[in-house]
Amino acid sequence: MSQGPKRLVSADLGLVINQADPYSLAVGDYYVRQRGLDASQVVYVDLPVKPVLSAAEFEPLQAQLKTAFGGKARALVLAWAQPYAVECNGITAAVTLGFDPEVCKNTCASSKPSPLFNRALTSAQTEDGLRPSMLLAARSVESAKALIDRGLAADQQLGKRGVPLAHAVFVSTPDKARNVRAPLFPAAAVVPAAGLQIDRVDSSQVEPLPRVILYQTGSVREEHMARIAWLPGALADHLTSFGGQLLQAQGQMSALDWLEAGATASYGTVSEPCNHLQKFPHPALLLAHYAQGVSALEAYWRSVAWPAQGVFVGEPLAAPFGR
Repeated sequence: MSQGPKRLVSADLGLVINQADPYSLAVGDYYVRQRGLDASQVVYVDLPVKPVLSAAEFEPLQAQLKTAFGGKARALVLAWAQPYAVECNGITAAVTLGFDPEVCKNTCASSKPSPLFNRALTSAQTEDGLRPSMLLAARSVESAKALIDRGLAADQQLGKRGVPLAHAVFVSTPDKARNVRAPLFPAAAVVPAAGLQIDRVDSSQVEPLPRVILYQTGSVREEHMARIAWLPGALADHLTSFGGQLLQAQGQMSALDWLEAGATASYGTVSEPCNHLQKFPHPALLLAHYAQGVSALEAYWRSVAWPAQGVFVGEPLAAPFGR
C-alpha cells in the first residue's frame, strides 16, 4: 500500500451546512466548535431536505463547492442526513467523483474505479478538486452530537503500550448472496504491534464481543447488536443492497443503525449494486489503513474500489490509531 501525506486533521476540512435544514445548522455549528474549525472552512448551501436529489438539483451544489473550496480543502464534511443520494449515486460519491449518470442505466453493472482506492490523496489531486467526503449523519441532533463526541474521544487512543487489544470482528453468515466478502476476511490473529486482535466468528454465535473497533458482516440486518461493546472510533458495515438508503432502507437495516448503536462511521449503497465485491469496503484494506493511523474517512474511501453507488457516513476525523 502506498504511503501519502499525514492523516486528515481539522485544518484540512471543508464543512458544508444546508441552511434549509435545522439539523444541518445545529450539527454543523456543534462540529465547528468541537473540532475547532475556522469560519473560512464553512460553506452554507441551500438544498431540498429530501432523500434523493435529481441531477439538476445537484449541479448548483457541485458548482458552489468547486467555487468555495477550489484546491483548499483536502476533504469535505456534509452536515446532514438527507439528501443521501443523487439519483442512483451516493451523494458522497457524487460530490467527490462527480455524478455518474451511466451507473443508473444498469446499477448491477460495474462502475468507474476510484482514484482513491488503496491510495492516499495527493496534493495534485486536491488541487484538481478531488476531495473525499462523508455525511455527518444521524437520526437526531442529539445522536449526531454523541457521534461527534465519539470521534473526538477516539483520537490516538489505540495501539499504545499498556492499552488492551482492540478487536476487529469479521462475521460470516449463511446468506450466500451477502456473505461474498468472507473469503476476503483476514485470518484470526493477534497483532500486538498494532494493538489488535482479529476475530473470525459465525453469525450463530451470540457471545459478547468486547472492545470492538471494526465489525463487518454480510446480512440484511445485524440481529445481535446488543452483544457488541463499541470503542470510540469503531467502523461497522453490512454488505446488503440498500444500507445507504439512510431513512428508508426498503426493509433492510440502514447504515445509520450502526451509528445509533455506537459505531462512529459506516458505509452503505443507495441503489441495487448486486453483490460486486468492488462496491463494498474491502475488509483487509479497511483494517490495514485504519490501523496505520489514518482517519475514518480516509480508511473507508481507500477500501472501496467502485464507490459510485455508496454513501460514507459518520465522524470523518476519528483516528484511534493516529499518531
